[in-house]
Amino acid sequence: MFQPCFDDVCNDAESYMNCFNVHCESVLDMVAPVKRKIVSSKNSQPWLNEEIASFRRSCRKVERLFKATNLEVHRLHLKEMILSLNEMIKQARSTYFANLVNSNKRNPKVVFDTIQKIVSPSSPTVPISTTDDCNKFLKYFVAKVEDIRQNVSPSNVNMTSMSSITCSWSLFPDVSMEDFMEILRKMKPSSCPFDVLPTSLLYKVIDVVAPHVVNLINVSLSTGLVPNFLKQAAISPILKKPNLDPAEPGNYRPISKLPFLSKVLEKVVAEKLIAYLDLNEMLDKFQSGFRKMHSTETALLKVSSDIQMAADSGQYSVLVLLDLSAAFDTVDHKLLLQRLNTDFGISGMVLEWFSSYLTNRTFSVCANNILSEATPLVYGVPQGSVLGPILFLLYISPIGKIIRHFKHVSYHLYADDIQLYISFKESELHKLSELMDCISSIKTWLSENCLQLNSEKTESLIIAPEQKIPFIKSHLGSLGPSVQSSIRNLGVWFDQSLSLDNHSRLLVKNCFYHLRNIAKLKPVLSGTDLELVIHAFISSRLDYCNSLFSCFNKNVLNRLQLVQNAAARLLTGSSRWSHITPVLSSLHWLPIKFRIDFKILVLTFRALHDQAPKYLC
Repeated sequence: MFQPCFDDVCNDAESYMNCFNVHCESVLDMVAPVKRKIVSSKNSQPWLNEEIASFRRSCRKVERLFKATNLEVHRLHLKEMILSLNEMIKQARSTYFANLVNSNKRNPKVVFDTIQKIVSPSSPTVPISTTDDCNKFLKYFVAKVEDIRQNVSPSNVNMTSMSSITCSWSLFPDVSMEDFMEILRKMKPSSCPFDVLPTSLLYKVIDVVAPHVVNLINVSLSTGLVPNFLKQAAISPILKKPNLDPAEPGNYRPISKLPFLSKVLEKVVAEKLIAYLDLNEMLDKFQSGFRKMHSTETALLKVSSDIQMAADSGQYSVLVLLDLSAAFDTVDHKLLLQRLNTDFGISGMVLEWFSSYLTNRTFSVCANNILSEATPLVYGVPQGSVLGPILFLLYISPIGKIIRHFKHVSYHLYADDIQLYISFKESELHKLSELMDCISSIKTWLSENCLQLNSEKTESLIIAPEQKIPFIKSHLGSLGPSVQSSIRNLGVWFDQSLSLDNHSRLLVKNCFYHLRNIAKLKPVLSGTDLELVIHAFISSRLDYCNSLFSCFNKNVLNRLQLVQNAAARLLTGSSRWSHITPVLSSLHWLPIKFRIDFKILVLTFRALHDQAPKYLC
């Protein structure tokens, strides 16, 4: 049914996309026509099956009989049936959630959402019931970006390359069927309200539609045109924290969803773009965001190691975390395209494709099956996209070159998170003025490039003996009010001695909170599924950036070990008085100290074999 529609070769990506969508809809209408049904939202217990419903009706029948006769025999019969009904519901609920968790082991989002439903069944919903409500959220998200843009000064200077470019990229190579299938295999299925062909169905009929999707991709790449259908986004407002007012749009985070075929096309381009950048070593050495073999852990390991080595040599350090306001949403498209050309040698059809990719984009707010009007996306890289994060790295690439002009200032970048740090001896406090000048230069560059530094959220940390901190702080000028006793750096709390003591206390508190919630799951999940949940919520937290924990003293390590011991006892049902070593051994769980040692050994191995960032090698 599908093949005859594409006999003629089409060299226009827009027409090809429209033709593809029309015939997908036509085939779907033939085999699965749309039918509207009123679905009750009252059924919040999907595990209740027909057998339970039938048994519940029998219970009510016996209940009515008991009320009519008031006989003891009927009361005992009713009591027995209620106990049986509760046991049936408990078993069905357990089976339902176990199957849900087990079938989504490779999809953490579903696992987390499932567990959240169990431990906290009621969650605030977005107060959207009409199109006007959607439009209200839409106007807020647009106004937020417009306000930032009005506070910055776009650059009018001539965009010249800050480095000598000896390479260029002007044409895309054709995408083969093998390349496409490999990319599709690695991608995580996602859906969007604009998808004509549901992603789950696309994978089932991929043998039929794959040739046409590959043709569409190649037509797009060869003509430098991205179909408008692939440039529309659906924004879902998600409440930032459960305790926030759900009626206030400012308390929501916009989550962008794009058509799945758009992500496939972007993935094809992203792989070629990354290969080009890596081959020519064009990305900043100290940029760890969205890069293979890089992570928050490697970034923090580099920063903490530099500061600790400075402390060992008798130096003090100041660490500054710069925060940008809605950085991804305020990127200027014209400046980005100019930078791709002047700083990265991208030209010809490739540059035309990126220009088409960025222009004529639209987005709508979608919640509770209600869609707002569409509005143009005139600024920013597309959120929720594959290419967006990479393009943002290229957009802010000059920041590293600016910082390197200040020879005593070190830095590290993780996407839009900028870390500056400087080390000095007590007799070298004049170096702090260099740090202040560096921040001033960064702020000027950000403003010229339509990005805004959020001074209120900028935080500083002085790593020095307690008695020296007030003296150093007095030399920080306008940066002084931002000095904190501890700051959260990419999920890890740094303190003035880099002991991470505050981080360990908060980590233990957080883990025990989740353990109490997980304890509610034990009657519902099997042992295997319960262990999966414990690893997702507890082990992942204990292991996050644990290569930094080598500085922990024995008392702190014991505190973390108590968390792991409690998790093991919960899983195995062991008594709190039983010896824990055999329990951990039976589960094949490495104790905390050995997990830290193992992580350091893995990172060392990778650094020695060129499998780690260059700043660790």
